[in-house]
Amino acid sequence: MDSTHIRQTFLDFFRSKQHEIVPSAPMVIKNDPTLMFTNAGMNQFKDIFLGNRDAVYKRVADSQKCLRVSGKHNDLEEVGHDTYHHTMFEMLGNWSFGDYFKKEAIAWGWELLTGVLKIDKNRLYVTVFEGDKKEGLGRDEEAYGYWKAIVPEDRILLGSKKDNFWEMGDTGPCGPCSEIHVDIRDKEECQKIPGASLVNTGNPLVIEIWNLVFIEFNRQSNGKLVPLPAKHVDTGMGFERLCMVLQGTKSNYDTDVFQPIIQAIAKRAGMEYGHDPKADIAMRVIADHIRAISFAIADGQLPSNVKAGYVIRRILRRAVRYGYAFLDIKEPFLFELLPVLIVQMGPFFPELIAQKKLITNVIREEESAFLRTLSAGIQRFNHYIEQSGARTTEQRIEADDESSETDPQPPIVNSHLIDGSFAFELFDTFGFPIDLTQLMAREIGWTVDMKGFSKGLSEQKARSRQDATVAADDWTMLVPDAGMPVFVGYDMLETSSRIVKYRKVRTKGRDLFQVVLDQTPFYAESGGQVGDKGWLSTGGEKIEVLDTLKENELSVHVTPSIFTDPGMPVTARVDETKRTATANNHSATHLLHAALRHILGKHVEQKGSLVDDQHLRFDFTHFAKLSKEEISKVEAMVNAKIRENIILREERALPIQKAREMGAMALFGEKYGDRVRVITFDPGYSIELCGGTHVPATGQIGSFKILSEGGIAAGIRRIEAITALKAEEFWQAKETLLEEIGDLLKNPKDLKKGITNLLNENLELKNQVAELGKLKLQQLKDECIGKAEAINGINFLATCIDMDPDTIKNLTHELNRAIPDLFLVIASEYEGKVSLTVMLGEKLVKDRKLHAGNIIRELAKEIQGGGGGQPHIATAGGKNPAGIPAALEKARNFLVS
Repeated sequence: MDSTHIRQTFLDFFRSKQHEIVPSAPMVIKNDPTLMFTNAGMNQFKDIFLGNRDAVYKRVADSQKCLRVSGKHNDLEEVGHDTYHHTMFEMLGNWSFGDYFKKEAIAWGWELLTGVLKIDKNRLYVTVFEGDKKEGLGRDEEAYGYWKAIVPEDRILLGSKKDNFWEMGDTGPCGPCSEIHVDIRDKEECQKIPGASLVNTGNPLVIEIWNLVFIEFNRQSNGKLVPLPAKHVDTGMGFERLCMVLQGTKSNYDTDVFQPIIQAIAKRAGMEYGHDPKADIAMRVIADHIRAISFAIADGQLPSNVKAGYVIRRILRRAVRYGYAFLDIKEPFLFELLPVLIVQMGPFFPELIAQKKLITNVIREEESAFLRTLSAGIQRFNHYIEQSGARTTEQRIEADDESSETDPQPPIVNSHLIDGSFAFELFDTFGFPIDLTQLMAREIGWTVDMKGFSKGLSEQKARSRQDATVAADDWTMLVPDAGMPVFVGYDMLETSSRIVKYRKVRTKGRDLFQVVLDQTPFYAESGGQVGDKGWLSTGGEKIEVLDTLKENELSVHVTPSIFTDPGMPVTARVDETKRTATANNHSATHLLHAALRHILGKHVEQKGSLVDDQHLRFDFTHFAKLSKEEISKVEAMVNAKIRENIILREERALPIQKAREMGAMALFGEKYGDRVRVITFDPGYSIELCGGTHVPATGQIGSFKILSEGGIAAGIRRIEAITALKAEEFWQAKETLLEEIGDLLKNPKDLKKGITNLLNENLELKNQVAELGKLKLQQLKDECIGKAEAINGINFLATCIDMDPDTIKNLTHELNRAIPDLFLVIASEYEGKVSLTVMLGEKLVKDRKLHAGNIIRELAKEIQGGGGGQPHIATAGGKNPAGIPAALEKARNFLVS
């Protein structure tokens, strides 16, 4: 059975059990501060488990795309080295929200695996939670009893809390689980060692295939388990593992999920998969990573240097590194694999097809940029080695080629150690895997200080953990049956409310409070719009609302303190000035989006935005820099729509199908419900799905000004702009600047002509200075040539010239061209800075094995400084000008000795 049919069989089975088949949620998570990526099938239902919203369907099944690379589920470094770890994977799952429980979940799981998919019952084992005395929990007798009615008792294994008690996190919904394991070893191995003894021992051929989680408790911050009012079922089965079992392979990578991609990689590399273990690992890494990268971009997450974007960039660069180091692919190639992936997964995940052009261009540009970074890293490595007095691999090969058989071969120095902090710099700044640094080091007989590297890595991880650490107390419930909080902020900025619950949180060394109201006018950060700020007040007390966040569909107000009596009614008031400015900018993004599509073309799609009270930022698809004329046209169209004073048409709770029929634009990577809000500014101009706050009519925006336009990724442009008061301030500042320039130029009638004349005068003076500089350089050159003396067949020149660094640099090269076999040392004290420069002729380096970098380090000691450089030229700085004569005399000793 091929993978497409396996997935469909799972979904059809649960459809027959009255489950609603729902689409996969985006792999990139937007409104959950605890997660960057969907790492389990249950993530999109998390707010149901937490009680923050009601379930639309009591029974649900899907195939969810997941990503596990960071945090608790950090599988990245294992990917490719074994048969079953992945970054991106599919999780087949079925859920019950307060409907069926253990009996049905167990029976249906067994029915699907053995009755429908025909997996041999004799190769399956099941586990049940054995209980935990510290938790006050006994064995899961209910699950044990249901399994006992289906399988022999010797196939029911008891599991510890570690393996058989599932928890969402340190706090939250949790419960015992029952795993189904399969033994796919050869018959001979099965006869030697019973599979039961290998369950949960890490054996790659005796593996968990399905986990049935029974959510019946809530873990509080004090560790106490409290029974939930409604019990849920959450199951997860690894799609790739299931394919491995059904297709009779011993590795996920040998299934038809991965083999087409692996074979395409092998063809591109001119290799055959299965012949070289290191090359095989590289192909598995790349085959896995291209899936994660492509789906992340399709869901709207571009590679970047922060948060989720940094994770995707790490994955992409890891794939490039493996291709570079082990498959000898030195040019972009990952993007060429996308068509193969689309054939495999496009029919079930149409976002791959819809976003093909964007994914291709982003990956290609990222590859190209990283290959340039790799090249820079190699140069940095070689420079480090040269400064240390050794030769790079390329230099050793060159020396070997030029030496005769009787020439003594240059010895490889085994005592040199590459500093661990430098190795970490290559890893952290240039994306070098440590194994690539070790490989390059071994080629020249060096080793890497791995303790130092590990220390740098540990410190980085510790910093990241500290930055991300948020400790939260349990919620203090004041109104237990308040129902779902109501947002009234579209219609009013002030309302009477009650605090439903609150809790204390500690983040980055600061204590704050999170407050949930029964109704709120505060807009919670989402959709690119920042959260509202404002105040809560009651009984003479007033508390500032620092921010409003959305956490699992819950609006959370962040405050520095809590009221003396939190149970009193409160007045919630939004900062109207900030809200109005934010609404101006948000509505302006809609007008901008429409203008870009009218002027540049319908290929323009929003790929991100940020809207606050200061400015707006808008990311969109377009494959060329906007010309000045195009920017002017966009500005003109947006300002024209502002002057038209178009009345906002807002439609709430509109069926999403009707919204699509209206032509409302939706964003890839956003998760929409069955009912949506539609914002329209002129049906023929701008219609978008949007939950943000907007102006009642476009005239309120006042004016619109683009501040910048540039590329942020392949095929992605970014516009930053301002509106209203900020635009007025911009033009006022420009006017003031022009007045000040006019004052400086004595207020000429034609300001532009006055500036042009000034620039021409300046250019003429620069040319005169340059000519004088050439004459001075020639004079210095002639004087220095006269000072050169012959020592042991070498032209030696050591002198002090107090000139600027550029002049000394030019003089150095001029003298090297004018004097053969030159050993040149120039000292300088210029503007309080002491410097030394050493230049060696080519023959001195090649025949006499002199190295300017080694020489400069010795001379720099006399001026209490340090430096280094290449074999032909090196520089040093110091702080002791009195040491210059000694440094110049010391240079002579290199020839006399």
